[in-house]
Amino acid sequence: QVQLVESGGGLVQAGGSLRLSCAASGRTFSTYNMGWFRQAPGKEREFVAFISWGGGSTNYADSVKGRFTISRDKFKNTEYLQMNDLKPEDTAVYYCAAQATGAASHIARDYDYWGQGTQVTVSS
Repeated sequence: QVQLVESGGGLVQAGGSLRLSCAASGRTFSTYNMGWFRQAPGKEREFVAFISWGGGSTNYADSVKGRFTISRDKFKNTEYLQMNDLKPEDTAVYYCAAQATGAASHIARDYDYWGQGTQVTVSS
């Protein structure tokens, strides 16, 4: 069992930066692929980024490529999402997720555990 708790969301102006954190409980954190997803009002949850269990593989949605960076610290059991050059269209609730088996995925249903979400609002 893994419990995930996100933090770091907030209100920022366009062009600004935020760093989201996702603290995971459980000693098997290092064996899980980790991902970030987001959901804007009235829209479906969408993939943002993933990082493989060993940290050697990452992938990003085209909409955030070059602006967002995903990372993980296995000693702190924490995943991060550094978000730079934020745009109003990045406004959403951001969720971290853990995937227990298989190759790291961009599909939400492949993930086994989810955090409660953290709100990111970007003003223009």
